[in-house]
Amino acid sequence: MAEAVRAPLPEDKAERYAALRAEIAAVIAGEPSRTARYATAASLLAGAFPGRFFWTGFYLVDETKGNELVVGPYQGSLGCLRIPFGKGVCGVAAARRETIVVPDVHAFPGHIACDSRSNSEIVTPVFDRTGALAAVLDVDSTGFNAFDGIDRAGLEAICGELLTLD
Repeated sequence: MAEAVRAPLPEDKAERYAALRAEIAAVIAGEPSRTARYATAASLLAGAFPGRFFWTGFYLVDETKGNELVVGPYQGSLGCLRIPFGKGVCGVAAARRETIVVPDVHAFPGHIACDSRSNSEIVTPVFDRTGALAAVLDVDSTGFNAFDGIDRAGLEAICGELLTLD
């Protein structure tokens, strides 16, 4: 299989997120598989921010339990397999149904250290068309204070593209 040639991404972070959103939407257009959509997004996001995004991936709502996340497609070191709602950054974001930006994960009460090299984190919920929580997008960085409002807006916009077919 031939590798696709990727257009250079803008240097400006907000413009880079906008370009990524368009690229992800184009690649996943017509794809009915959530797994394929999440894997594509994780790969393109990790590749767009090398060195800054240490771990990029999705934790899916376990439909058999309803209050637990299970690891899904990701790029990076080994992730935690399961995270209960309300535990760690991912579980709190799932329970609150809102994006959480953590400048220093070591100061976050109940942080779950899936990889001790992570120092900051952003977690964004992914909803289906009915408004039900389907997953969370988790991005970790080895740097402290690595994420800001531009990251929040960019990742929330990208997550909004992921379940348009459901």
